[in-house]
Amino acid sequence: QAQLVESGGGLVQAGASLRLSCTGSGYMFSSFTVGWFRQAPGKEREFVAAISYGNGMYIDYSGSVKERFTISRDNDKNTVDLQMNSLQPEDTAVYFCAKARIQFRSRITQDRDFNLWGQGTQVTVSS
Repeated sequence: QAQLVESGGGLVQAGASLRLSCTGSGYMFSSFTVGWFRQAPGKEREFVAAISYGNGMYIDYSGSVKERFTISRDNDKNTVDLQMNSLQPEDTAVYFCAKARIQFRSRITQDRDFNLWGQGTQVTVSS
């Protein structure tokens, strides 16, 4: 069946970088937008970034990560990566990748528009 698996989380100091990877399987990976979300303790899940289907022409970022995070995709490997630079303690959260509910739809940033989620990977940034 379709699934997403995240990897690459860890514990780093403020100012460091991490690269998260999301690997999809069991569906036509290139036909769907993929997003990254995060959830900090005691907070609601929030949008981080999304990259559109196909060649990833459309990319969206939340204001809090723009200029620091970069999302990219490799359809040959069925992966979407999130390069995170200049990490801050407020970036501490469980990070999830998600597949869009509808194929060939882009510019989506609401979690209701995604219907398949990975198990999450913990990112902890110490000050």
